[in-house]
Amino acid sequence: MTGYRKPPAMPWPRRLPVPDLFDRILLLKESPVFCKVPTEDLRHVAQALEEQQYLTDDRVFEINAQGDHLYLLVTGRVGISLDADGGSRNFIATLGPGDCFGEMNLLDDQPRSATAHVIEDCTVLALDKARLRGLILSYPELSIGMLRSLSLRLREANARRAGEEAAACRV
Repeated sequence: MTGYRKPPAMPWPRRLPVPDLFDRILLLKESPVFCKVPTEDLRHVAQALEEQQYLTDDRVFEINAQGDHLYLLVTGRVGISLDADGGSRNFIATLGPGDCFGEMNLLDDQPRSATAHVIEDCTVLALDKARLRGLILSYPELSIGMLRSLSLRLREANARRAGEEAAACRV
């Protein structure tokens, strides 16, 4: 079950402040999805982000669910699993602050390809699909930058896979 909770009113120091606009732009610029987007366009994306908080053992989203947000991890850790069993702890990736997840669904309109498990209480900045599409229509360079970033990620994944296959052949 998805465990989104509105940010609770916690006393300091447990509650970290939401990053200001400048910090949000820096987080976006360092994320693999937005690293090639011009900084001036990132300002518009940063303004569209909404803070959400999740607790340990929550799930941000489930495999095969229809999604409508991408997430930028500000604090905490999230594990990504491909198992349909929601309780699985067999992670293919463990994400930390600065990582982005859930972006595939925003681009291909397919159901979620994985489950995102909260390993450690986290704060994320979420971007709604409709808002992203509106931004892309208003700022076309945003989509070019995202495509460049995603292309680089695909090349890196292909290189890793080729390296793994080459290593398997040597064994």
